[in-house]
Amino acid sequence: MADKRDYYEVLGVSKGASDDEIRKAHRKLAKKYHPDLNRDNPEAAEKFKELNEAYEVLSDKDKRAKYDQFGFAGVDPNYGAGQGGFGGGFDMGDLGDIFGSFFGGGFGGGSTRSRRNAPQRGETLQQRIMLSFEEAAFGCEKEITINRTETCEECGGSGAEPGTSPETCSNCRGSGVVTQTQRTPLGMFQTQGACPNCRGTGKIIRKPCKKCGGAGRVRKSKTLKVNIPAGIDDGQSIQLRGQGGAGVNGGPAGDVIVTISIRPHPIFTREGQDVVCEIPISFAQAALGDTLQVPTIDGKVSYDIPEGTQTGTVFRLKGKGIQNVNGRGRGDQYVRVNIEVPRNLTHRQKELLREFENSTTDENQSQRKGFWDKVRDAFKGE
Repeated sequence: MADKRDYYEVLGVSKGASDDEIRKAHRKLAKKYHPDLNRDNPEAAEKFKELNEAYEVLSDKDKRAKYDQFGFAGVDPNYGAGQGGFGGGFDMGDLGDIFGSFFGGGFGGGSTRSRRNAPQRGETLQQRIMLSFEEAAFGCEKEITINRTETCEECGGSGAEPGTSPETCSNCRGSGVVTQTQRTPLGMFQTQGACPNCRGTGKIIRKPCKKCGGAGRVRKSKTLKVNIPAGIDDGQSIQLRGQGGAGVNGGPAGDVIVTISIRPHPIFTREGQDVVCEIPISFAQAALGDTLQVPTIDGKVSYDIPEGTQTGTVFRLKGKGIQNVNGRGRGDQYVRVNIEVPRNLTHRQKELLREFENSTTDENQSQRKGFWDKVRDAFKGE
């Protein structure tokens, strides 16, 4: 028996492994080396047999205890000390799960049939709508056109020509599955798969509906109205429930998901529920103060800026932003003013500016005085 590998080594677990660890290791390796998935690898069948032999012993408390104490002599009848060696007595429940993953049904035809013929939700469709800045801010109504599957009106979804009905498949007797017997190195096993005659539906349509070709569903173009709520933002979505593809086997229809894109605005930018706007002003307006006509999404409003307004100053217009999409209040609008330095001055304009510059004092330009005071203090010792 020197050529036999340690059972724990075969399953890749430690000697102190729990029952759950042993069971998981066996299932993983059984899927990997199953002969039906390794038809071109003759070694796979031997490995499959070897790991099931190991599992048959280590999954049984009494046999595992004898193996831990006496080794192979404790479980192999050839040594005269076992209670029946490897004879295929492994857990059929675990193999049922394994075969179920291979053949779509394992050892229980009822669950396979119920999955095949169970109601299925229809297809969910995706659409995108492009909105202007104002449409997103105030809400609007849009139309979209989709292509969706609908229940065939001619046959009512049965797939059979009007006046006829689908027949129960004689091959699977309406179950949608057939049982196959396969010979493996471990013996004979039964597996289940979709019936080839009815393709798993359990029904045979002798006279298919001319309109849908027996599918029971047709694809149609449909125009839907979409109500866009005020305040919706770029990237947010609207769900139209039940407007997607028709369900199967009496299942509910799918949905339509409409995702919003918003075109950039030439003046406004959006920050959450707030609107930001930048306005250029002249040097004279900033120095003397002025009444500005400020654009908002509601129209122009008057706003008085004070004397000595500095470039980059931000003013707040309360409640002039975008409505919360849930309908609770509006954001604000923030107006940032930037002083525009004049270009291409005439000779006379330059003279006036030099005269003005020479007439200013530190009290007129406190920021400039403060800056140069800091420079002087910083470099005092140099």
